[in-house]
Amino acid sequence: MGLLFEQIDSQPSPLGEITLRRRRIPALGDRDIYEVKLGEEFLMSSMFVDAEVALADLTLEVTQGDDLSVVVGGLGLGYTADAALRNDRVGELLVVDALGTVIRWHQQEKVPLGRVLNEDPRCRYIHGSFFELADPDKGFDPEQPGRRFDAILLDIDHSPRALLNESNATFYNAESLGRMARQLKPGGMFGMWSNEPPDEDFLAVLEAVFVAPEARVVSFFNPFQNREATNTVYLARAAGGA
Repeated sequence: MGLLFEQIDSQPSPLGEITLRRRRIPALGDRDIYEVKLGEEFLMSSMFVDAEVALADLTLEVTQGDDLSVVVGGLGLGYTADAALRNDRVGELLVVDALGTVIRWHQQEKVPLGRVLNEDPRCRYIHGSFFELADPDKGFDPEQPGRRFDAILLDIDHSPRALLNESNATFYNAESLGRMARQLKPGGMFGMWSNEPPDEDFLAVLEAVFVAPEARVVSFFNPFQNREATNTVYLARAAGGA
């Protein structure tokens, strides 16, 4: 491996081989770019984190209260979790990920934000499937079954239709979202990232469960395509808030 490319780790997972690598692209400046691949598919890159940060910022901006308890579904490279922890109103953060390898990369500080998350006493990793734990009969916090949260942030699938795992499709309907919403406090917020433009059909599903859902478009520059690109953040409030 040359100085411009390093494969840091590669491990089998239930979804296929998952690989962490670091590279530099001289034309884009002298900085490390971290990438995660699942098989031959690119899952994430530290080049494009604007919408992952916006997921936390936009959701918490409209979450009411202080000493907030927050769940992040999907650890990735840690940017959503890090953005949540930079909000002084967050008192506790549970980061749920089904891939133990991704959690270990952070615990072993093989990724840039590993140390930041490890050193923050508010942050706790939960190894498990977000979609299974979204059922309130199981719950996101194994130490406190049945507890409710101020905000739940989701960044796992590429969109409600472009899925990382086909079994996740059973989550994006009113019944499953309604069960997850039972883990939110009255007026609590659900936020979700999507790689695709706003989906009116999915907004209608959210409207069947939540109060006044909306889709926010997040723009950022893509240097590989030399143009602006967009992602979407969905925001929806649980019933019962002020």
